[in-house]
Amino acid sequence: MSKPFFWYNSPMLETSRPWIAPALALLPLVGCIGLLAVVVVGERLPWFFQFVKYGTNGVIATYVQTGTFYLLGATCLLCLGPDDWAVKYLGLPSAEVSDGVRAVRFAAATAVGFIVANVVCWLMNRWCVFTPGKFRWYVEFALFFAASTTATVIALGFSAALIRFAGLMTTVALAIEVVVSFLVNFFVRKFFIFKG
Repeated sequence: MSKPFFWYNSPMLETSRPWIAPALALLPLVGCIGLLAVVVVGERLPWFFQFVKYGTNGVIATYVQTGTFYLLGATCLLCLGPDDWAVKYLGLPSAEVSDGVRAVRFAAATAVGFIVANVVCWLMNRWCVFTPGKFRWYVEFALFFAASTTATVIALGFSAALIRFAGLMTTVALAIEVVVSFLVNFFVRKFFIFKG
């Protein structure tokens, strides 16, 4: 049987789970249906529509941060362990270093990705999600960056500790860091930094 045109040559897709490739191909359709539902519900619940726009911008910023993280983690910082999913399924290079060294390199790659993603995120939040003007733009940016830094330091400290002391996989630690930061940042930005 020949593989469909959208079949990506990845070990993750060449498993006993033949549903993965068709599911990935249907993601744009599911996204369009979800967007339509958000618009319909958003007319009745404006805060929900704002949360979804924030989430969409957050996904874009997360791609920027994660892409920067993996670019650095696979090239100059080498913070991926040999058992990491990004190594197994994406073919990224790994490093045979101690968990302590890996945790420090993880933090450095995360910090660079954080800075790049926050500039992108601030611009998108200003233009698409919240109403700017509560503060001058430079004060708003400083508060935005301070809130993001606080949330990320908390999440990063927790994730780095899980890597160092529990041997947690780098990719799982990154996912935990992203989720915690996302939730804290939404509420701080909505109620303290922007006009709502």
